[in-house]
Amino acid sequence: MNITVKTMVNAPIERVWSAYTSPEDIKQWNAASDDWHTTAAYVDLRVGGTFLSRMEAKDGSFGFDFAGTYTKIVPHVLIEYAFGERTAEVRFIQEPGAITVSVTFVPETEHPPEQQQEGWQAILDRFAKHVGAKS
Repeated sequence: MNITVKTMVNAPIERVWSAYTSPEDIKQWNAASDDWHTTAAYVDLRVGGTFLSRMEAKDGSFGFDFAGTYTKIVPHVLIEYAFGERTAEVRFIQEPGAITVSVTFVPETEHPPEQQQEGWQAILDRFAKHVGAKS
């Protein structure tokens, strides 16, 4: 069963899209908690292009690469990607005065689904806060 997380961002779609796809922005918001950070990000935003975010604990105790390949891109509307054997879909839905960003992903089997949902939601909430601070 897939998991979906959502947030609302009060900013124009161009700003929301840019913050979601720009490596410099990704390094600012891509962490589930204050004791983690993204130390490097790479984005080749095209079908068949790849992405990579290096995520590390700030104390240096652990880190991993979140990486994959884009499978579908509709500018300002949709990003689909595969990472390992899993997939995710990011939708940008224009609402009156705001953009809803919805991320649906196939969970992994190592951690409970609730924990994964909480982590992905925390990252998305940080994204919304980052975009709001830039506005």
